[in-house]
Amino acid sequence: MSLFSSKNMKLLRDPLGDSNPITVQVLGICSALAVTAKLEPAVVMAISVMAVMAFSNVLISMLRNTVPNRIRIIVQLVIIAALVILVDQVLKAFVYDVSKQLSVFVGLIITNCIIMGRLEAFALGNKPWPSFLDGIGNAAGYGIILIIVAFFRELLGSGTVWGMEVFGHKSADVAESTGLYSVGYVDNGLMILPPMALITVGIIIWVQRSRSKNLIESN
Repeated sequence: MSLFSSKNMKLLRDPLGDSNPITVQVLGICSALAVTAKLEPAVVMAISVMAVMAFSNVLISMLRNTVPNRIRIIVQLVIIAALVILVDQVLKAFVYDVSKQLSVFVGLIITNCIIMGRLEAFALGNKPWPSFLDGIGNAAGYGIILIIVAFFRELLGSGTVWGMEVFGHKSADVAESTGLYSVGYVDNGLMILPPMALITVGIIIWVQRSRSKNLIESN
């Protein structure tokens, strides 16, 4: 079988659409609330989860026939925890400022229900390569929602994208402001509060379900 057969590519595509772990399965919502006030930490979190999910899927798939069923959850948690520690150390070494912004939420990847769900639902019953693709696909589906939410929250809440000014320079003195701020534009402070993350995710879910016949029929 080809490494990139239609069946394998489906593992990458489906989580981006009608099987998205956040908008369809409603998993991993906590991260959407916690790390999406700015775009940069949201992207870093998405990449971190992708690394942990992909490699934990592969390792569990490789061990699936040797680990006794009664201790499989313990083994899964140990593997996830080890990978999270590695990711956390890499972040501290190369993107320390972002690591500080993410704070304890990197460690909480260990309890991310998307990862545990894919280990149980897929990696335990499939070979390493499909398990790797399943991990990448579901992490990408998770990450794209984080990035969309973070983009709009930072843009409308702070007037920036990735820390770069979009609507102009704002100042306490309107006369010194530029761009839209010079004509009275004011950032929406509600967007950087956690409830707006949930509302934004809700809007994405509504748009997706209104456009997808499969999701409408399943409801």
